[in-house]
Order: sequence, then C-alpha cells, then structure tokens
Amino acid sequence: MTQKLSRYEELFGLITSLEQILDDCDVLLEFGDPESREEAIGLLARADWELAGLERESLFFGEYDDYPAILSIHAGAGGVDAQDWAAMLFRMYRRYLEDKGFRVTVDEVTEGEEAGIKSATMTVEGDHAYGILEGERGTHRLVRISPFDANARRHTSFAGVDVVPDMGDEVDIEIDEKDLRIDTYRSQGAGGQHVNTTDSAVRITHLPTGIVVSCQNERSQLQNKARAMAILKAKLAERARQEQRAQLDEIRGEQGEAAWGRQIRSYVLQPYQLVKDLRTGVEIGNVQAVLDGELDELIEGYLRWRRARHEQGVALAE
Repeated sequence: MTQKLSRYEELFGLITSLEQILDDCDVLLEFGDPESREEAIGLLARADWELAGLERESLFFGEYDDYPAILSIHAGAGGVDAQDWAAMLFRMYRRYLEDKGFRVTVDEVTEGEEAGIKSATMTVEGDHAYGILEGERGTHRLVRISPFDANARRHTSFAGVDVVPDMGDEVDIEIDEKDLRIDTYRSQGAGGQHVNTTDSAVRITHLPTGIVVSCQNERSQLQNKARAMAILKAKLAERARQEQRAQLDEIRGEQGEAAWGRQIRSYVLQPYQLVKDLRTGVEIGNVQAVLDGELDELIEGYLRWRRARHEQGVALAE
C-alpha cells in the first residue's frame, strides 16, 4: 500500500510539473524574443520526456500489475537442448531484472543431468513486477545448431515460462492436505544463497491438478515448505482465474488462446538471426542482445498490444 501511494504521489507530482511547464512556456512565448523562444523549446522537450513517462505508466492497468511476480521456467521438448535452453532463459531473465533494479529471490533450481536445468522458480519484487513479466507466460522456442550434436545439426528446443502474481496473504485458497504429496531432497548448488547439504529442499505436488512447486532457498525445511505452499497457492489462484476467463469467453463465443503451453516467441540463431514475438509482431535481429537481457522492446511491445486489446474489448462491450 505504501509503495502504491508513493507511486501515485509521483504521478500527481509529474502532472503538476507538466502544468507548470506549459504555463511557463505561455509566458515565455508572450515575450516573443529569441532567448525566450529557445527557453520555451527546452521546456517543451522536457515536457515531451515527462509525457513519455506518463504514457508508459498508462500501460499498467491490470488488476495485479503492481504485485510481485513468481516466474517459473521448465524445460520442454528437446532433451538436453531444452534443458540448456531453459538455463539460457533463466540467465536472460535474471540479467534483465537485476539490471532494472528488481529484487530477485531464486526459490529453486533443478539441474539437468548433462547440462542446463530442468526447472527454476524465482520471486521478483519491484515496480509493476507482475505487469512487466505477465507477457512472458507461454512457450519459448529456440532454433540453433545444437552444441550437443556431434554432427552439428540444427535443433528446435522448447521451454515453458509461467508467471503468476504473488499475492501473499491475500490468496484465499483452501488446500486439503490429502491432495498433497510432499517430498524432501538435498538442495542443489545453483538454488540460492542459503543452499546447504541437508535434505531441506521441499517439493510439493498438488495431486488433483498435477502442479509441482519446489523451494530450496530458505535455511530450514519448515521455511522451504511454507514458501512452496505460498507459491502453490499463487499458482492455484491463477489457474482459477484462467478457468473463469475461459468460461466467460465460451459464454461470449470468443476463441481465446490457452494461457499456458502456447508458443509466444521464437528465437532463431540458424539459418538466420531473429527474435520474433508471435503475438505483437515485434522482431529483433540482435538475438544475442536479447539473450543477454535486453528485453525492453519485447516487453513494451506486449504491454502496448495488451492495452490495444483491452481498449478494443471495452469498445465492443459498449
């Protein structure tokens, strides 16, 4: 609440500043001399920059956009290449988030047998964390010459990314203990700052839905279990929201995309270089820059695409 209030105060301050700039420009232009006109041009350039900031804020209108996010990555089809691809995505997101000043807590990492990772989960805190990451949910496809193929053939690999809002104590989900399978295991090296050699890591399987969550970052098995339960509740809450949206779409006769398992983006390294978001049409030729965490263009493209769809939906409803 304090963070949201602070953001609103910043927005009101920005609007007041813009109003003052425009008033100052009116006064300067009334003078009519060259120096006053130059000063007015400088003020208008500043106003343009501040308006761009307001425009970006307008992209965050979702109910959960201001919440922290829980981002999970899972290797899909493609064997060891897919596990390596999942590790590349894990690195890509961490670089982006840390460069942007988000606080990232790695809840768990499950290493692959030969290379890469089978899965990873991280909690992300900061301004509009869920709003910024929501568009990453889906299937990410990589096409490249496999470093694991002795014949240097081109391989296609898939990894799934899931993003849910971390609503903390606000999540009102009741879970029957009989629906859970709880396993403990030894934490692995890449999992977090408190990884140790005891069987403190916890994996929880929700049997009715098949959702699996893990945590190995905390110091004790009890803390890991509590965090894993929080992640499970967040995923179950998101699943319930998706099912409700699907029911509404069916009533309206709309053919919406499945929220999980769809291919949202392709990263092609061979025979050409291109990252393409299949929803927004955003294309970037510098694939390595994207893999190094330069995601601004892709994320902003999704946010603008989301707002356009939202506005179209409102217009249709009216």
